[in-house]
Amino acid sequence: MKEHHLQLNLAKTELLVLPATPTLQHDFTIQLGSSTITPSTSVRNLGVIFDDQLTFKDHIAKTARSCRFALHNTRKIRPFLTEHAAQLLVQALVISRLDYCNALLAGLPSNTVKPLQMIQNAAARLVFNEPKRAHVTPLFISLHWLPVAARIKFKTLMLAYRTTTGSAPAYMHSLLTNYIPSRNLRSASERRLVVTSQRGSKSLSRTFSFTIPGWWNDLPTPIRSAGSLSIFKQQLKTHLFRRHSTSSYT
Repeated sequence: MKEHHLQLNLAKTELLVLPATPTLQHDFTIQLGSSTITPSTSVRNLGVIFDDQLTFKDHIAKTARSCRFALHNTRKIRPFLTEHAAQLLVQALVISRLDYCNALLAGLPSNTVKPLQMIQNAAARLVFNEPKRAHVTPLFISLHWLPVAARIKFKTLMLAYRTTTGSAPAYMHSLLTNYIPSRNLRSASERRLVVTSQRGSKSLSRTFSFTIPGWWNDLPTPIRSAGSLSIFKQQLKTHLFRRHSTSSYT
């Protein structure tokens, strides 16, 4: 902290042990100044709640709760808003919360992120003032919204593109490795990534290194070979939107 000219706030300092296993007892403490820090099952970092199993269930529950509160208040004033104004308000108060640090949710089971999808469904219905059981797929198409799972994939693939082109932060290059065949093959020019094994201890870096390369390699070659980030972003969203526009998210 001193090397980076930062002040350590002992009152807000928390300790998380990863990975948490039955053989690892959390019966130790760390002394920082006059404070004694004991391990917790979940901690907060930059607004994201990390748990010792990296399920992010606490973070998802907190995000869904804050979004429901925003939707509840917006619903009260919905009769006085135009459709466009309602869309802007929902995107600012709800969709931005769903997108915040959502790359951390990559690789989680669909049932884990389902509460966030339910929030997005409710947000789309609120924009168009539709009843609770209205089918949301046509609403997503009108709003040009990607569903939650696709938004997570979009964010992580943007990071993958920046890594392959060398514009990502330095630490990202240790998580993703460009595929270089041992012989002169056609795949050498397709900008693929190495898919690592997920066996072993569970960690964010291992999950990221396993999940993202698979998603990246599944993209069409013209998208992976886009000449700039803006072109890649446009082509990727179009690709994901076409793939998910026929799915049901009710």
